[in-house]
Amino acid sequence: MASSRQDYIAPWWTYWLHNFPHLNFNFQTVDGTFKPEDTSYQQSLIFLACVSAVGLGLSLLVLSAYLTCLCCCRREEAEEVKRPDTCCVTWAAVITGLVICSAVGVGFYGNSETNDGVYQLTYSIYNANHTLGSIGSLVGNSLGSMQVGLKEHLERLDEIFSPRGDYTQTLHFMQQMANNIIQQLTAMPDTMKVQVDLAAIADKTSFIEYYRWLTYLLLLILDLVICLVACLGLAKQSRWMLAVIMVCGVLTLIMSWASLGAGTATAVGTSDFCVSPDKFIVNETKDSLSADIVHYYLYCSQSLPNPFQQSLTIFLRSLTTMQIQVQGLLQFTVAVYPTAEKDLLGIQQILNSSEFNMHQLTALLDCRSLHKDYLEALLGVCYDGVEGLLYLCLFSLLAACAFCALLCAVPRAWTLIAIRDRDYDDIDEEDPFNPSRRITPYNPSRAQVHSFCSYSSSMGSQTSLHPPLNQSMLFERSPRYENVPLIGSGSPPPSYSPSMRTTYLSMTDAQIRHFGTDFQI
Repeated sequence: MASSRQDYIAPWWTYWLHNFPHLNFNFQTVDGTFKPEDTSYQQSLIFLACVSAVGLGLSLLVLSAYLTCLCCCRREEAEEVKRPDTCCVTWAAVITGLVICSAVGVGFYGNSETNDGVYQLTYSIYNANHTLGSIGSLVGNSLGSMQVGLKEHLERLDEIFSPRGDYTQTLHFMQQMANNIIQQLTAMPDTMKVQVDLAAIADKTSFIEYYRWLTYLLLLILDLVICLVACLGLAKQSRWMLAVIMVCGVLTLIMSWASLGAGTATAVGTSDFCVSPDKFIVNETKDSLSADIVHYYLYCSQSLPNPFQQSLTIFLRSLTTMQIQVQGLLQFTVAVYPTAEKDLLGIQQILNSSEFNMHQLTALLDCRSLHKDYLEALLGVCYDGVEGLLYLCLFSLLAACAFCALLCAVPRAWTLIAIRDRDYDDIDEEDPFNPSRRITPYNPSRAQVHSFCSYSSSMGSQTSLHPPLNQSMLFERSPRYENVPLIGSGSPPPSYSPSMRTTYLSMTDAQIRHFGTDFQI
């Protein structure tokens, strides 16, 4: 489908968004024509924004059901498992981090594109506003010169030339030409109202865009920080980090769905305008500007006549005629009426200034300047602006899905922390492998027990052995030896696995065969 404009073709994504169903609060179909003042059309955009609220509700419902199932159907871990399987949590953290980082990158690009499009829109509006202001200023200056300055000079000359009827007749003819110029300038449309409306639109758009850009920037930074904290918290399995992730994740999930709804409604509304912008502008300006003027500036075709051409032609002819009359009076009356020279030169200066204003006015009233601003505004908002909004919607959707997965992984990590703490609490206080076991005091009754550490060197001899020390004296300066197996105690600690038990017994039998029974306890 192609646009009716030959120099502006709406992009395909605006037609795709324009074809979204427009439903009001009564679930009735609404015309997709851009009508921001219409109540039904406003309801259709609000309805699109509320669709994301349904998605948020479903996400929270799924999370609630998942947490309920996790609490009620949690699998009991075996008591001998010391290191639970964390592969699922690790992969969830990695995938979630990658998705969130990708979403943040897409969001930064979309935020920049939208800002560029809106900036181009406001810049074009300000340019058009400046052009309209210049037109109004030129028309006002020329009108004031003809109504005030020229009238005063003609009245004084009429008194001076009162004895000469032919000169006064020339002055009356000049006044008639001035009235024609005043009539043509007065018939031109008042650009002040349009100028005020454009300035208000540009200022309001810039204000809204600044806070929209800032809000998305803060949301992107927040998502990135939460992603880093989440990966760190899941890796370290810190409870306070998991609690922070849970709270911030829920808030960010809500903001992601809210931004998705606002972005979708804005993108659809903007696309409705971009599909048929001319129709909307014609309807908005029909009370202040005629249809031929609006079409002349919207299309700027060579086949369309300039609606101001006739007025400008009369303006120029009247000025030329008046200048000819002034030149004749200067040539024939100054010698007879020297006091008339000052007023005649004043009239000539007014006519020269009016002619200069007329040439500027002709250039500004040409359609090419305003039409160029109009096209740049359309390209900015319909190409960069809507495209950026689509990327922002994609960011919001990816972020919402990623944070849902993240919130599902946090309870699993919390469970692993609980299992780890439980396993640490189940270690026997008498287990020599327990790091928190208190060092037992020196017991004189066990002073003759030979330590296995005394035979660690294969180069030594039995006669060079030092007196045996008890366990406390051996380890009081080297805490890292607390977990060394105590060979010869008769039975392994209760925390030994079957393989460790086999190794322990084999080592004990070999030592007994080598050293005999002298070192048995």
